[in-house]
Amino acid sequence: MKRIERRLKELSKDNRKAFVVYIVAGDPDLETSLDLMHLSVKSGADILEIGVPFTDPIAEGPTIQQAHDRSLENGTSIQKILDLVGRFREKDTDTPIILMGYINNFLMYKDLINRSDELGVDGILVVDIPGELSLKDYGINNKDLDIISLVSPTTSKERIQRIAANSSGFIYYVTLRGVTGSSNLDGNEIEQNIQYIKSISTTPVMAGFGIKTKDDAKLLSSFSDGIVIGSSIVELIHKNSENKDFHEVSDYISNMKNAIR
Repeated sequence: MKRIERRLKELSKDNRKAFVVYIVAGDPDLETSLDLMHLSVKSGADILEIGVPFTDPIAEGPTIQQAHDRSLENGTSIQKILDLVGRFREKDTDTPIILMGYINNFLMYKDLINRSDELGVDGILVVDIPGELSLKDYGINNKDLDIISLVSPTTSKERIQRIAANSSGFIYYVTLRGVTGSSNLDGNEIEQNIQYIKSISTTPVMAGFGIKTKDDAKLLSSFSDGIVIGSSIVELIHKNSENKDFHEVSDYISNMKNAIR
């Protein structure tokens, strides 16, 4: 059984929801990213989503865009991120890890990605693949990696059905029409859309984008299998990056995890 599936089944068995924590690799630096990965798990993260920095991250709001810029300035690459994952695996062989990025990120290192599971990566989420294509169309065909797909409020039912038939790990439901870090969640619309996905698929559904408060987390986790939080965590990391005191990050993750139990 793959790591993501195993983790989600363990949580479901205990009637608990999953908390996916997103950080940008290399922000503020790779050594600190390693520490933050372990800190996140210790604080309550069930799955880690590692952002691969890109020069034009179109789906991201200002907070994560700036984190991408800082990471690129530090020379972060896929190779270095896979090395980072390998170092993380020296101490943690249980926590699932997903790489989230843009197709050009992965095409540059296609051969490496096709064996990235050997280095401890469990899934890939590519933000900007056209709706009619898949990673296989780009020559990325690693059967040991879960392919995490995005569904948004504007995704057609036909497209959702196609995604549901081909996804593994979980389906990532984008709760907003804007970029990451936006606000104004429409709980009724989100619930209806997630219920539709669940009516046609047994693949777990995570809700992400725009989740900032414990109330947000509690609401969205009530009708999904878990939540993904990125911008708020990335912002707290940057706020505390100079003194490298990340108690505020740890407390935030713990509070959010407690909100969705």
